[in-house]
Amino acid sequence: MAELPLHGGSAPAWLLTRMRGLASPLVGIIVETYGADELLRRVAQPAWFQALGCVLGFDWHSSGVTTVLTGVLKSVLSPNNGIMIAGGKGKRSRLAPSEIGEIGMAFRLGEERVSDLVRASRLSAKVDNTAIQSGHTLYHHAFFITSGGKWAVVQQGMDQAHRTARRYHWLSEHVRSFTEEPHEAIIGETIEEGVLDMTAPESGESRQVSVDLINDGVGPLRSAFLELRKEPQKTLDTWTSTDGPPPFPGRVLVADLILRMPRTLEWEALERAYELQPRNYDELLAVQGVGRAAVRGLALVSELIYGAEPSWRDPVRYSFAYGGKDGIPRPVDRLAMDESIDFLRRAVDEAKMGKEEKMAAFRRLGQMELTNA
Repeated sequence: MAELPLHGGSAPAWLLTRMRGLASPLVGIIVETYGADELLRRVAQPAWFQALGCVLGFDWHSSGVTTVLTGVLKSVLSPNNGIMIAGGKGKRSRLAPSEIGEIGMAFRLGEERVSDLVRASRLSAKVDNTAIQSGHTLYHHAFFITSGGKWAVVQQGMDQAHRTARRYHWLSEHVRSFTEEPHEAIIGETIEEGVLDMTAPESGESRQVSVDLINDGVGPLRSAFLELRKEPQKTLDTWTSTDGPPPFPGRVLVADLILRMPRTLEWEALERAYELQPRNYDELLAVQGVGRAAVRGLALVSELIYGAEPSWRDPVRYSFAYGGKDGIPRPVDRLAMDESIDFLRRAVDEAKMGKEEKMAAFRRLGQMELTNA
């Protein structure tokens, strides 16, 4: 078991210099041997990404490996590698669209392809910040692009109240829809209830009803919203007495999921969406200003009035913190971790590094291997 604690501050300069010195020959030999597309696929694998951070010298069990590792890779990757990165942590994440344009020029991708990449960058961030509501707000967005126009995303959100982080991995060749199971993996501490996941297959009807509500006009939606805001949601307790016997013999009533309606919706944004008449949920989510409140409000109106229930199950699919060899509560993907370690072991062996650097990298890989045993 390995927790991913949040660490404050920044990586020291001596560590970053060392990490860059190791990363440059390592990613060089990977691209030379397997190609830029394979490096892209590897970055989208959470175990491999974590193992790479281990090889380069970062604490393998820390959430900080996300921001530091992508920053190091961004500084060493160049057009010569056939893969580059846009975005980063904090304010740098908002530079992604302009940096994608610069990378597109370097790779001669053309205006239409660059426009598609910018849309992919924005939508992937919008999905993880808005369509999935687990209390985590994105603060890091790294968008990887190859010379062929393929892409991957590694981004991270933080729940300030509970001091937890979760990381989201995307790979373009597996994305069929931005709003239905688009992720390679989501890593974090699983939340047992109350996570709205509009990307789940079970949310398909809710997504469609949300689009229909917008296309029918904001007036009827506003009326429905205000009606549902008048009083709190009723539960069975409203009509039963706690003093008498249970209303259903042999059953124990459990706490209901309280569907709390937002105080207001982004009405101006929803007006813009109505004017655009989105054809699907991807297009609705892409409308500027459609945020968490609008997504949640539409989902709740869809459920409470039209019976289109969204998914309230946490979509975390890979967890370092809660896997176990006995499979409780979920199994560690040991095969993926072992394969990642073996892949990097061979890459380190072939990379042009000093003997001491190689031995240190092998030791760190060995430690990760022992932890996985």
